[in-house]
Amino acid sequence: MQLKINGRARDVTAGDVAGLLQELGLDASRVAIELNHAIVLQANFAQTPLAAGDSIEIVHFVGGG
Repeated sequence: MQLKINGRARDVTAGDVAGLLQELGLDASRVAIELNHAIVLQANFAQTPLAAGDSIEIVHFVGGG
């Protein structure tokens, strides 16, 4: 299915947010997710389904000093 991820169309096979992060090779503990303009809590990643045409914004947390 095709999703809009950070403003770009992308074909993915994942059915939920947790699967999407795994498919993209991202660590779920280091990102924040907005799905269709609503924040998705990390605890709900595996229970949050995706549908064709969804818009997702992924923000990466970066540490440093």
